[in-house]
Amino acid sequence: MAFDDSRLKELQGALREKMTANNEIADSFKTEDGAIVIDQERKAAFDQNMGDIKEIKSLIDSMEDMQTVADWGSEAPAESLAKVADADGTMASVTVPTGVKSLGQAFIESDEFQAMMTRGAGTMDSPYGTKTLYGDDYNVKDVYSSLPSGTPASFGTVSRDPIVPQAQRRTRVRDLFPSRSTNAAVIEYFRMSGFTNNASTVPERASSAFGAKPQTTMAFTGVQAPVRTIAHWEAAHRNVLSDEPQLRSIIDNELLYGLRLHEDAQILSGAGTSEDLTGILNTSGIQTYSWSSGASTPVKDTKADAIRRAATLSFLAYYEPTGVILNPNDWEDIELTKDSNGQYLMAVSIVAGAESRIWRIPVVDTPAIASGTALIGSFGQGAQLYDREEATIRVSEQHSDFFVRNAIVILAEQRLALAVKRPESFVKVTFDAAP
Repeated sequence: MAFDDSRLKELQGALREKMTANNEIADSFKTEDGAIVIDQERKAAFDQNMGDIKEIKSLIDSMEDMQTVADWGSEAPAESLAKVADADGTMASVTVPTGVKSLGQAFIESDEFQAMMTRGAGTMDSPYGTKTLYGDDYNVKDVYSSLPSGTPASFGTVSRDPIVPQAQRRTRVRDLFPSRSTNAAVIEYFRMSGFTNNASTVPERASSAFGAKPQTTMAFTGVQAPVRTIAHWEAAHRNVLSDEPQLRSIIDNELLYGLRLHEDAQILSGAGTSEDLTGILNTSGIQTYSWSSGASTPVKDTKADAIRRAATLSFLAYYEPTGVILNPNDWEDIELTKDSNGQYLMAVSIVAGAESRIWRIPVVDTPAIASGTALIGSFGQGAQLYDREEATIRVSEQHSDFFVRNAIVILAEQRLALAVKRPESFVKVTFDAAP
């Protein structure tokens, strides 16, 4: 019976379409200082296409095997068996076709090697593939000789479950800031350090002063906010990334997530020394409030009361609070606070997907801030976050002896600056003890 190859041709056409799409994406990758800068959306599309290509290629291989069997079945028995087994019943050996070049000769004469020699470079732009010389024949082995250690002594398909990525924080400190970019290496600005308001009504004429106006005095301090770099890298074997596109995607995502975690910590608690940002909590001039200084009669202040009293301090500085940052443990205490009748005191929306708020102010609950501490203030107006370079992923083999070890480096990096222009718009709350 003739083999219907229409489905095979359809799969081959789909494979070509996917490969063409990936070639177009690869052409869009940028190279900077010997490293590749990859757009995250295009990288995700590239990985998805690679997964489809592997699946389609597997189907094509299976159908080609079916075609081979169909062709074998249509031949005379003696001729078919001669191709499969020798007189002893073992697998027939595969020989290199006659009249073709040796592997060494073909490599020396290859376009890849000749291009490298013409340029006088020491690195080939692309590897030379032996499959183009002998097809699959050069790499053919027996079906099996012995089972590897650790493998069940039976045939069958090995099932590999997908990798489960680690859980990530739902909210970030950055969420409270409007985005703003910069091309500068240092942000310079003036911070008002003093203001004496002498504004007053003025008579048209008072004795010999002729209605002189009073003077208001203001003092400013020049401040610099240098751009800092947050980065880390991971090493991986090239074969692992080629064989497991999902693993490459997970490495990229986890590296980027690591940047976000450290960014949150820097915005809040950066020490301002060495290469650290000066975090809001470590900026001189911010206001402070302690839970223990609240009212104790007739009813003791709760943590929610402390947040509201701190908001008043921000309002009195003429800044409207736009966010509250709380540790999850403190946010839990606030949401679970009950009165003497067991009724919850906080009217918190429980609608699915609703934004967490307290006293009409958005809440970011994150482990980035220590338990027992909260920060409330005017984010975006009192402080500004500047992105010099948004988070990127770069890949390179030019590190140590990675080239000869067939390893690559995956580097995640970002550059940013934080300018706290009006420290008085922020209030640090300490949940030391109930009043």
